[in-house]
Amino acid sequence: MNIGIIGTGNIGGLLARKLSQAGHRVSVANSRGVAGVRQFAESIGVTAADVKGAINGSEMVILAVPLPALAEMPAELFATLPADVPVVDTSNYYPDLRDVHIPALDAGQIESLWVAQQIGRPVIKAFNNILADSLAERGLPQGEQGRLAIAVAGDDAAAKQRVMEVVNQSGFDPVDGGSLADSWRQQPSTPAYCCDWDAPTMQRALAAAKPGEAVNKRDKLPEYFAALGDTPSHQEIVALNRKVNWPTE
Repeated sequence: MNIGIIGTGNIGGLLARKLSQAGHRVSVANSRGVAGVRQFAESIGVTAADVKGAINGSEMVILAVPLPALAEMPAELFATLPADVPVVDTSNYYPDLRDVHIPALDAGQIESLWVAQQIGRPVIKAFNNILADSLAERGLPQGEQGRLAIAVAGDDAAAKQRVMEVVNQSGFDPVDGGSLADSWRQQPSTPAYCCDWDAPTMQRALAAAKPGEAVNKRDKLPEYFAALGDTPSHQEIVALNRKVNWPTE
């Protein structure tokens, strides 16, 4: 496929590399324009583009930018993108850690429903509940023991299936996370979030999420991570997430 990726940070950059290696034609863009992304694009063998160029002609678009930046995108940006092209939302809301406060999200609106409102079209939620280190280093061939899972939520069955195929090509087992309204089950500080689960455990974790419980845990993240020191290991982060996000495990 032609895949456009907006955002070249931890998740966007890793997905650009992985999907290019899987044989897709990838264009990448960020807020700095073509010149700002050219060096990165050339280093991994993908096409540098501006934001409009990454969308035009794409058969899948992946949004890998902080939530506040989504609100600043031009309203007409996706107007010419065919309705059957999946738009993947990888974002997470981290108030007081990275993001400015967004009143609608603070009031409880589901993150990806808010994203869909900002860009004026439905999205598929994926790649938000895996750590960047896991995405970079822990992908395995399909069927191999120890393969990790990534949850995928959305309302369009065909679009969701295409995104699940891309998750599989990236080295992870896709797990159906339900509708977009169910995507709160894979938001930060839920049992399904960044715990390096396999597929059966991911399914149980999604089911174990309780409405409203994650916000209190998320607000304590600075305290929890401060206890790990300045450079926690990947294993320490996963262990903390498992302890905090799903205390029964």
